[in-house]
Amino acid sequence: MISFDEKKAIFYLDNGRISMVLAIVQQKYVIHRYFGAHIRQYHESNTIRFTDRGLAVNPSTDRTVSLGELPLICPTRDTGDYRIPALTIQQASHNNHLDLEYRDYQIITGKPKLSDLPATYVVSDDDAQTLRINLEDLKAGVRVAMYYTIFKDLDIIAMHQEVTNVGQRAITIQNCQSLSIDFTPQKLSWLSLYGAHINEANRNQHPIYPGIQKIESVRGASSPQHQPFFALLSPKTTEYTGVVYGFHLVYSGNFMGQVEQDQYGNIRAQLGLNTDTFDWRLAPNETFVAPEAIMNYSTAGLNGMSQNFHQLYQDHLVPRRFSHQERPILINTWEAMYFAIDAAKCEALAQEATDVGIELFVLDDGWFVGRNDDTTSLGDWSVDQTKLPHGIGQLADTIKQHGLLFGLWFEPEMISRKINLYRQHPDWCLHVPNYEPMEGRNQLVLDLTRPAVQDYLIQMLRQHLSTGKIDYIKWDMNRHMSDVYSTAVDDSQQGEVWHRYILGLYHVLEVITNEFPTVLFEGCSSGGGRFDPGMLYYMPQTWTSDNTDAPSRVVIQDGYSLLYPPITMAAHVSAVPNHQVGRTTDIQTRFDIARFGNLGYELDLTQLSADEKQQIKQQTKIAKKERQLTQFGRFYRLVVTDDNYTAWLIINENRSEFNVLIYSELAQAAPHYPVFKLNYLDPNKVYQSDSGEQYGGDELMNVGLTLPRNKTDFHTVVYHFKSC
Repeated sequence: MISFDEKKAIFYLDNGRISMVLAIVQQKYVIHRYFGAHIRQYHESNTIRFTDRGLAVNPSTDRTVSLGELPLICPTRDTGDYRIPALTIQQASHNNHLDLEYRDYQIITGKPKLSDLPATYVVSDDDAQTLRINLEDLKAGVRVAMYYTIFKDLDIIAMHQEVTNVGQRAITIQNCQSLSIDFTPQKLSWLSLYGAHINEANRNQHPIYPGIQKIESVRGASSPQHQPFFALLSPKTTEYTGVVYGFHLVYSGNFMGQVEQDQYGNIRAQLGLNTDTFDWRLAPNETFVAPEAIMNYSTAGLNGMSQNFHQLYQDHLVPRRFSHQERPILINTWEAMYFAIDAAKCEALAQEATDVGIELFVLDDGWFVGRNDDTTSLGDWSVDQTKLPHGIGQLADTIKQHGLLFGLWFEPEMISRKINLYRQHPDWCLHVPNYEPMEGRNQLVLDLTRPAVQDYLIQMLRQHLSTGKIDYIKWDMNRHMSDVYSTAVDDSQQGEVWHRYILGLYHVLEVITNEFPTVLFEGCSSGGGRFDPGMLYYMPQTWTSDNTDAPSRVVIQDGYSLLYPPITMAAHVSAVPNHQVGRTTDIQTRFDIARFGNLGYELDLTQLSADEKQQIKQQTKIAKKERQLTQFGRFYRLVVTDDNYTAWLIINENRSEFNVLIYSELAQAAPHYPVFKLNYLDPNKVYQSDSGEQYGGDELMNVGLTLPRNKTDFHTVVYHFKSC
C-alpha cells in the first residue's frame, strides 16, 4: 500500500482505489505531487516548471526555484512562501523563522493511536498502513512528524502532524494545521455547512475565488455556525457524478478551515486548530500532537463522498461495541414535562411508552435538587426528592419493570452560581481575574483544564453509573465559552486554555466510556452545537437539532447526511404545533422524516388520542421490522428536478431491500404528476413493494415511479421494496 522509490525520491500511497504521491525535491523539500483516483504508477507527467518569478524570494542562487509555488506538505512563514502556512513557531528569540528539511521516513503497519485525542482506528493492522515523514530545523530546535494513513478498502487518507522541541529552550507553537494540501490551477467550488441553533447544516456553495475563503469556530465548540468540514468540487458536480475532495476535522473545539487561491491559480486547502485562540508553549523534549484530519476523495459526486465518510465513521470511529449494535426507540421527557418532573407522571409515561412499543425511557433536565427552571442547580447532581421521593435508582427500577431501558440527562461541563460547588470552588469556572464572568443560559463553564475538575466529573458520573441501572446518558452543553482564562494555568500559557479544555473533556470521556462500555452515550449541545467526529469517537449518536419540526428536519438531516450516517442522527417525533417553529404537520410526516434517522419520541403520550397512540404503535412496529435496513443500510440523497421535493434512499449491502422517502414541501395548484427515478439499485433484480407491485431495478432507475396525487403540504411518501 505504501512504497518509496529511492532513486526518484517518491512516496507512493495506493490501495487500488485512490493514490497519493509525495516527492522530495532539491534533496530537502517534501511536496505534494498527486492525490486522487488510483494510478498504477507515477512517472512525473505533471512536471513542475520552475520559473523565475518577479518579487520571488529564492532559497539558493537558482532564481527559478521559489517556495512560493512549491506544494509543500508543511509550509511555513518567512522562507519565501507567502501563502497560508501550516506551521508557525516562535523561537525563544521571538523570531518566527522555520526552514524545514526532509530527514527520513517510516512505513508503519496499521495506524498509530493519537496521544490524548480521538481519532479513527483500525480493527486489524491489515486494514491500513501509515507513512511517517520526518522534517526538521535543528537551528530552531524543531522536529515535525507528518502522518498519512491510507485505509485498505476506503477512499480515505487520515493525517495529522506532531511537533517536537529538540532544542535547549522553550518554543511556542502559534499555528499547527492538521491538514495542508495544494492543488494545481483548476476550476473548483467550495462547499461547507453553516447554520445556527435550531437551524443547523445548511449548504453553502460558491466558486473558489482569488484570495482566502475561510470558516471557523471561536466558541469553544465545533458549533452549529460552521461544521469543521469543507469540500472542493469539480465543475457540474452532482449527487451522482463529479470529483469531490472532502476534508473533516476529528475535533470538538475551535477550528479553522480555509482555502487560498494564489496569483498563479494554485489552490491550497488547510484544516486544523484556530490560530486566533491557540498557542502552545513547548518545553525541550516535549511533543505536541495536532488533531486528526480526514481527506476524502470521490469520483461519484457528493453521495460518493458521503459513503466514504459514513463507512469510515461507522466502522473506524464510533465505539466499536456500538458500530453495528441496534439502537433502541426512545421516549424523552423534555417536551412532555420540561422541568415539572414527578415520579407518578414518569411512571404513567413509561406505561404508555411500553404500550406503543417504545424501548428506552430518558429522564431529561429537571431531576436534580432545585432545578425548577434554567437559572440554578447545575453542578450538584443530587436527586430532587420532592420530585422523585425514592431517588433515581427506584425510578429506574420502576421504568425497567415496564420493560424499558433507562436513560438520564446530564450537563456535566456547566455550573450555576446558586449551588454549593460554586460556593466552595468559585475558581473552578473559567473566569478572567478582576472581571465578573459572563453567563450564558444562566450558567458558567467549568474549567476542564484542571485535573481536580476532571476528577470531580469522573467521580460524579461514576457514582451514578456504577449502580448499573443507567443504560443511556444524554450529555448536553448549552452554552459557548467566554471569559476563557484558567487560574490554574500560568499567565504565559493562557493561549493553551481553549485546547486544554477540550483535552480535559476528552480525558473525562475516555475514562467514563471505558469504565462503562455498555452505556449508550448521546451527545448534545443545544442540538447540533457539537456534532463532530471528535465526539462520535466517544458517543455514537448525537441529538441532531433542538428543532424537531419535520420540514426543518428535512433540511438539517439532509445537510448532516453529507458527513454522517443516519444511525448517528437522533431524530424525534414531537407534538404539534411544533414547540420551536409553531408549525403543524401530520404525525405520519413527522414519523417518516424521523425514521430516516435514529428514531425517538419527544411528546406527552398521556395526552394523545387513542388514534394517535395506535398510529405510534404501528410506527414503532414498522421501525423495528426495518431497523437493520434503516440503521445499517447505505444512505443516499436522490436527485430531484423540482425544488418542491426532497428524496432519500436507504438500501442494504446486497441491494435486496430498500426504503425511499419522497417529501414534497407544498401542495401545488394544477399539479403535474412527476415521474421519479431511483438510483443505486441492482438493475438485474426484480423488486416487490409492500402492496405487491413488482418492478425491475433497471425500470425503477431508468423509467421511474409516478408519484400519487397530493393535496396536502409537507407530505411524505415512503416506498419499501424487497427483491423477489
